[in-house]
Amino acid sequence: MDLKYLDDAVPKVVDEWYSPTLGQAMPIVIYGNFGHPLLLFPTAAADFLENERFFLVKAIEPQILAGKVRVFSINSINSQAWMDRNLPVVEQARRQALYARYIEDEVVPYIRNACRTPDIRIATSGASFGGFHAMNTLCRRPDLFDAAIAMSGFYDLGPDYFKGYSDDNCYFNNPAWYVPNIAGHYLELLQRSCRIHILTGQGDYEAPDASRGFSDILNGRGIPHLLEVWGRDVNHDWPWWRKMLPHYIGHRVGW
Repeated sequence: MDLKYLDDAVPKVVDEWYSPTLGQAMPIVIYGNFGHPLLLFPTAAADFLENERFFLVKAIEPQILAGKVRVFSINSINSQAWMDRNLPVVEQARRQALYARYIEDEVVPYIRNACRTPDIRIATSGASFGGFHAMNTLCRRPDLFDAAIAMSGFYDLGPDYFKGYSDDNCYFNNPAWYVPNIAGHYLELLQRSCRIHILTGQGDYEAPDASRGFSDILNGRGIPHLLEVWGRDVNHDWPWWRKMLPHYIGHRVGW
């Protein structure tokens, strides 16, 4: 029997364009017709449909059908960057920087055009490596993004990926490094008009100290946020992310 990933009533559109920034075709899928835009990242090296296949999109069907949130899900390029261990760190970091540019220069205008609102700010979310991307995307450009729901994420690439190396591409894509030094307009936006939600469990394969540590960084900059550390039975796995995302969209964020 075929699994039913979505209710037939959920509007779904798959699109694609050739990214001049990344030099490859990049697909995107849209769920819903109305609501606050939410950019959804996959985990690890997965694709733009992963969140549907693991029923994360289905978990927020009520909010999509109610017109509270409109979801845009994209590919990662982790398999071509941080997860390709044959690449030197300098090249991994360069590709990460290109991915950030692709989001800011291509995905944001696409979403704004789809929403017919040229200045709308966008929420982000993702789990695991997707949680990292969600937070990095918001913190880099709070003028373009206004919320992050980061689930079971990590926010410092240094210990596991940089191997002692550093350059501007590393620095400006590693929230644990650049957020302590954010100033001016971007800091004001993070302090006054962004909603940041950091969720983690304490069960198998979770890293709650990563969330606590980034929470401390945000506190040090006076950036309001909500940190929730769930129980020791909460593992690094989809059943819990399917509880976290609708909980925050439906009850905490107020969409």
